[in-house]
Amino acid sequence: MAVRHRLIRRTPEDVWRVLSDAERYGDWVVGTARAEPDEGRWPDVGAALRYEIRLGPLTLHNRTVVRRSEPASVLELEADSGRLGTARIAMELRPWGGNTLLIFDEHPLRGAGGALHNGLLEVAQQVRHRAMLGRLAHVCEDADVGTDTGRPLPRAT
Repeated sequence: MAVRHRLIRRTPEDVWRVLSDAERYGDWVVGTARAEPDEGRWPDVGAALRYEIRLGPLTLHNRTVVRRSEPASVLELEADSGRLGTARIAMELRPWGGNTLLIFDEHPLRGAGGALHNGLLEVAQQVRHRAMLGRLAHVCEDADVGTDTGRPLPRAT
């Protein structure tokens, strides 16, 4: 099971704004190309995205469904990688002063991914998650995350 955390210098509401924007999915999820809504309104429960994951010459066509959504608090997803199986991805956003402590938990749920899960895959997952959380922090901290005014959000201290 891969659990990581990251302090993001924005409020949970600001981080949620990025997580809620289906068009920004590829900005922070490592390897994602061509993400697009599949059904429902992201990130409502039951909403889904379709996207490609590129790993060198390999391209995977994946789908992720929202299983639990509590605005500015919890987002739980089920990522379906076809024959490789599914994974549970849980993100908890905790207020930490004026910032957000994001706790990211991913583990195999069904299919071959669970059966083949081992220490080596765990290490690769940790490396990917570190990069992904760094990208998410960058998107949240250094870019306009969708304010009504069109101005960048002020930095939390």
